Amino acid sequence: MLDRRYLRENPEEVRESLDDRGYDVDLDEILELDAEWRELKAEGDDLRHERNEVSSKIGQLKQEGDEEAAQEAIERSSELKERLQRVEERTDELEDELDEAMLELPQVPDDSVPVGDDEADNVEVERWGFDDLRDLPDEVTPHYDLGEDLDIIDEARGAKTTGAGFYFLKGDGARLEHALIQFMLDVHREQEYVDVFPPVPVKSTSMRGTGQLPKFNEDAYRIGGDEFDAYDDDDLWLCPTAEVPVTNMYRDDILLREDLPLKHQAYTPNFRREAGEHGTETRGIVRVHQFNKVELVNFVEPEESYDRLDALVEEAAEVLERLGLPYRVLDLCTGDLTFASAKTYDLEVWAPGTDSEDAPEGMGGRWLEVSSASNFEAFQARRAGIRYRPEHHESAEYLHTLNASGTAVGRVMVAILEYYQNEDGTVDVPEPLQPYMGGTEVIEGHEKVGESALGTDE
Repeated sequence: MLDRRYLRENPEEVRESLDDRGYDVDLDEILELDAEWRELKAEGDDLRHERNEVSSKIGQLKQEGDEEAAQEAIERSSELKERLQRVEERTDELEDELDEAMLELPQVPDDSVPVGDDEADNVEVERWGFDDLRDLPDEVTPHYDLGEDLDIIDEARGAKTTGAGFYFLKGDGARLEHALIQFMLDVHREQEYVDVFPPVPVKSTSMRGTGQLPKFNEDAYRIGGDEFDAYDDDDLWLCPTAEVPVTNMYRDDILLREDLPLKHQAYTPNFRREAGEHGTETRGIVRVHQFNKVELVNFVEPEESYDRLDALVEEAAEVLERLGLPYRVLDLCTGDLTFASAKTYDLEVWAPGTDSEDAPEGMGGRWLEVSSASNFEAFQARRAGIRYRPEHHESAEYLHTLNASGTAVGRVMVAILEYYQNEDGTVDVPEPLQPYMGGTEVIEGHEKVGESALGTDE
């Protein structure tokens, strides 16, 4: 949430950021609400002060025997009380309206963010791992076909069991997923992250604190209700990212300077409807409704947050580098930033199995986003009431929050299946993952079961 004083003092800067980000928000209406609120707040303070003065005179006038003046003071006090009550009621109404309106305003991007309309205007700042690529098959099989051939990914039974966008991992597919999760957690422990195993359901207040509500309820899975219906603060939602529960661990808390930087990592399954992405991925496990992810969440002093963002990118990238997976880093433009982010770097791994228009020149394949490292500055902290005390005798102030996926497990698996596959259809297990898979070096696949394996299940 933006600071009201900042909005009041910098309306044109906020207006420009809305244009740059492509948001249609009636800023003038919010400013008018704020002006009326401040006017009534000042009037209320004046009325309260006058009433206190009048009330203090009533006893003195009675003691002096001036009953007429005392009665006039009593009547004036009553008038002031009634007027003050009306002013306070309207002030409270405006406060609620302002709070709701401010929740609709996105973060103002940092000055270093490139201005652009969408992902086509993102700026590549680094590319790693392309100088020493492994030998690939003449034709790389996409992960969805390879997963079916090896019988390690079963989309059909996932759709039958739960619905489109859900899938089963089987045998070495499931083992590879578990291995990736444990490997990522171990890497980030080396980077001094403290493990958190959070609850998966989260309250509406938690979703609001990190910026998922009220803007993006259509993408969330609500428990016990429709995502479009009105919801209460205590209603529950399935976790869309561990950023939500981990950040809100400290909602309405005051941390101490010596606590910072505070670095947490958390593995969770995540659930998203992908409501705005219909038709973009009809096969495979790239864009699905349930996926696993290790999330990195940081709480830092404001002056340290941009140095921490650079370090966060490196910490997430270390996973890809240890696995030997080629990747690139993008500086996201204003039109591609998330609602709460002031600046974001995306890490995209190269998956050579399916060609796309923006593939590395002369190489084919496509880029898959596996991490977004974002600095939210005080935006989330203000919404969630997360503060820190610079010194024990000083007033508490809002800290800065950051996060990154460390990384998206399913998409890293896609990259492994496509980049490490062999001409005979098997897949080499990256060396760092082999200890997590009982020494398995090659995924050779499994025999399918049931009549469907014989093609006679009709």
